[in-house]
Amino acid sequence: MEMPKPQKEHAWLHKMVGEWVAEGEGVMEPDQPPMKWTGTESVRSLGGLWVLAEGRGADPEDETATTLMTLGYDPQKQRFVGTFIGAMMTNLWVYEGVLDADERLLTLDTEGPTAEGKMAKFQDIVEFVSDDHRILSSRLLGEDGQWRQVMTTHYRRKT
Repeated sequence: MEMPKPQKEHAWLHKMVGEWVAEGEGVMEPDQPPMKWTGTESVRSLGGLWVLAEGRGADPEDETATTLMTLGYDPQKQRFVGTFIGAMMTNLWVYEGVLDADERLLTLDTEGPTAEGKMAKFQDIVEFVSDDHRILSSRLLGEDGQWRQVMTTHYRRKT
């Protein structure tokens, strides 16, 4: 069996490789003020086909949170695939998504629990503003059929 070769989609993901500083905020529960956090993220390549992004951060109560995101591209599905886990949650988020025509936004569809404990559809969107600034935003599909932004994190490459 021939080993798979990285494709242009893998190269797009590898723009994430490096050391990053993160600042984010999100609404964890309805009718509550946004929670803010800061942290770092270390992203490395796995065989040129995957990126592994390990995040470490602290919220206003100085609670440390560690996260791990895996992203790759499946040529057979013609879709980006991956996972997300965090030390502060028990859900394994499974991603499948597509890159927009401008190759600036990667929209990853997933499902997981809401603050109320109900399962719902979510999207995590990776946006490259520049080679040294990207944004990860998460949104939730409400029962009314409208997407509601729940989290935004800005990543800036360490220099």
